[in-house]
Amino acid sequence: MSPIPLETKFKVLCEITRAQHFAWRQSAAESCPDVDAEKVTYRMWEITGHETAKAYLKRLDPEQPLPLQIAKSMVWSSESMGESAVVEAGKDDSEAYVIHSDCPWFHWHKRLGLLKEDQPGCDLWFGTCIEDINKTLGTNVKIETLCSLPEGGDCCRRRIWVEK
Repeated sequence: MSPIPLETKFKVLCEITRAQHFAWRQSAAESCPDVDAEKVTYRMWEITGHETAKAYLKRLDPEQPLPLQIAKSMVWSSESMGESAVVEAGKDDSEAYVIHSDCPWFHWHKRLGLLKEDQPGCDLWFGTCIEDINKTLGTNVKIETLCSLPEGGDCCRRRIWVEK
């Protein structure tokens, strides 16, 4: 067998990670039929948000505008997972946008008939992350989803801003 290129390994590993998430969800639903699998899944995304905040806080400079830094962190981690994402500047330093033009998580949710969990999971993940950043830094950063692939949009567009 010939060696597997690193880029191929990375793509396969990302898909394995997503496959494990959905296998875990199915296992929880089958093993604990009296437990709401959707609720357990949302709790997982909430925990992920707490852990993501810890990682982002290591990269953030509280002396600099936070929305753009947080947006860049989200895009960095999204691209690291094989997602297509970009940062768009807002009207000034108090606002930035994250745009996901495509997302493998969306395709997995759609294929498995779990599309209703896609956006709420992401919203909980990102929202929890922002809440933890605010608690740590004493800030008032907000995030909202303006458009999403699961709702039929051509992208997932999130606004991040400092509320005054």
